[in-house]
Amino acid sequence: MTKNAIEIKGLKKIYKGSGGGEDKLALKGIDLNIPQGSMFGLLGPNGAGKSTTINILAGLVNKTEGAASIWGFDIDANPRNARANIGVVPQELMFDAFFTPREMLEVQAGLYGVPKAERRTEELLSAVHLLDKADAYSRSLSGGMKRRLLVAKALVHTPPVLILDEPTAGVDIELRQQLWDYVRELHARGTTIVLTTHYLEEAEELCDTIAIINHGDVVCCEPTEQLLKRIDEKEIIITLSDKLSEIPAALNAFKSHMKGDYQLAVQINQTDANVGQVLAAVQQAGLTITDIATDETDLEDIFLQLTSAKNKAA
Repeated sequence: MTKNAIEIKGLKKIYKGSGGGEDKLALKGIDLNIPQGSMFGLLGPNGAGKSTTINILAGLVNKTEGAASIWGFDIDANPRNARANIGVVPQELMFDAFFTPREMLEVQAGLYGVPKAERRTEELLSAVHLLDKADAYSRSLSGGMKRRLLVAKALVHTPPVLILDEPTAGVDIELRQQLWDYVRELHARGTTIVLTTHYLEEAEELCDTIAIINHGDVVCCEPTEQLLKRIDEKEIIITLSDKLSEIPAALNAFKSHMKGDYQLAVQINQTDANVGQVLAAVQQAGLTITDIATDETDLEDIFLQLTSAKNKAA
């Protein structure tokens, strides 16, 4: 048995142009391994190929080339077993308006062949805070409630892998926190979580491993801590007592710019320079410092650097 929950090798997808239009290469032959038990972030700008990858795994889109397996089952050779081991929460809020949440989960469980005695409808509705809406028509639910219901729907067959495609889009902060609390609980029980999100701070906080995809290519795939160390930059913001008209010559050795009349922002690579050197240069220029703040590199900085570099190459 493989130790990877998902294995993707040389996965390519070409969408044929309609009416003789130009074909679109959505995936360029990506390789990706997602370990069992991980909280894995799949990030990238719109149109990067994230949803195409997920839809191929879910059996909703046919791949052009390559191979993929879920929990050791090839999606072509063993499609039924592969799909039985994955639950997908899609971006789109797709519902039958005249089904209640309870009916929806019961029907979904039936489609997966879950015996009535083993169904967890009440448990799942309670877990996503919808038990009080169990018998309301789905059309009456708010957007946040519908999003949580999709999570419950994806879990009716107790899959070992759960994919969340932009699960908190349009969800308020309180409901988002409730959703992440439940996802953390699932992860603690051993469920492998794959998350796509536009909220980079969520990925930084939640995920142990992050892959960034852009223009159909995986541009990096690393443990989150290692990825954050990739760009060893820090910005020092220095507030001065006197008004500045230009950047002092003593700071020419550093990458710096003015932030208003009384502030200097100096970017340093911590491998080559340190805060002490910057402060010594400021004092050499005869300036009086009233405050110092630092802005550490975060995932958003890395994301923008990696995707902008890829955009230039493309």
